[in-house]
Amino acid sequence: MPTIRPAHTRDIPAITDIYNEAGVGTTASYALEPVSVADRQAWFDRLTAAEYPILVMEDADGLITGYASYSQFRPLEGYRHTVEHSVYIRDGHRAAGGGRMLMGALIDYARGRGVHVMVGVVDGSNEASVAFHRKLGFEEAGRLPQVGRKFGRWLDVVFVTMIFEGNEPR
Repeated sequence: MPTIRPAHTRDIPAITDIYNEAGVGTTASYALEPVSVADRQAWFDRLTAAEYPILVMEDADGLITGYASYSQFRPLEGYRHTVEHSVYIRDGHRAAGGGRMLMGALIDYARGRGVHVMVGVVDGSNEASVAFHRKLGFEEAGRLPQVGRKFGRWLDVVFVTMIFEGNEPR
């Protein structure tokens, strides 16, 4: 049974590998170039300093098989109660329930921290990801046609949202 726990700095190389394979190697992110461990360290430091979560999923052998995080949706103060999440699963471990487990933990964390809205930004052609979010309770909030370009084609972005009713600002 996999374990979900807060990420530590020792997890950054695994997080980097997963991001470069799943984020750069697919349309899960529109990043075009692999990132370095130093880049992910800066990302880790930025999120943890702001008290945003980074969760990892670890298998029984200690292999990091996925991670999830969120941070402020946009850098303006009026968005401070809205977060944008990311979840990435290592190749060979997808469709095994790990993404659902990570997102469940991330959603619980957000609810407990007074987040009002969680946003996901999903590639419109990734029907599995759109369906995954729908099953978790996210609703499609909008589609921006052809705003991204990767692998020689134009890509639509789908915004999905989950509103945490009753989570009032602190």
